[in-house]
Amino acid sequence: MKIETKRLILRPWEESDAEELYKYAKDPRIGPAAGWPVHTSVENSRQIIKDVLSAEGTFAVVLKESKGVIGSLGLMIGESSNLGIEKDEGEIGYWIGVPYWGQGLIPEAVVELMRYGFEDVNLKTIWCGYFDGNEKSKRVQEKCGFQYHHTEKDKNWPLTNEIKTLHITNISKMQWQGLSFKR
Repeated sequence: MKIETKRLILRPWEESDAEELYKYAKDPRIGPAAGWPVHTSVENSRQIIKDVLSAEGTFAVVLKESKGVIGSLGLMIGESSNLGIEKDEGEIGYWIGVPYWGQGLIPEAVVELMRYGFEDVNLKTIWCGYFDGNEKSKRVQEKCGFQYHHTEKDKNWPLTNEIKTLHITNISKMQWQGLSFKR
């Protein structure tokens, strides 16, 4: 499945994206803030595409202008989420390469994935989260209409072998329908 926005194409990851993935995922400002380890090589990135990013509902974020992969976005439904949500709920996760920070690209992608989740999949609630200190991710969620729900302190995060504080936000279908920016 492919989804388009004004500036982006959201499409399934391909193994041939490994070099572009590594270019951004090796930056220590990205993975640890999002809860995953820094990529160590192109081969490491290729393996992560095979093992993780090839999951259903996970998309490469591609800039239409250059056709280059610049980030990742996913919608995990029900049990595929690690938040313990219901089968008619989803969780959105995302990251984008540092050169593209502050351009509104991830909010643009998240808004379209919310539309897909609420209109096409008929989800009742979409959840999102950010780790303590990740102000950029918090801001994306605020821009997209997510509301603070709760905080989970001292959460064991096996991917990075750390204890983290996770702030959880959500938005209901009814709240989303009232937003002025949705299509």
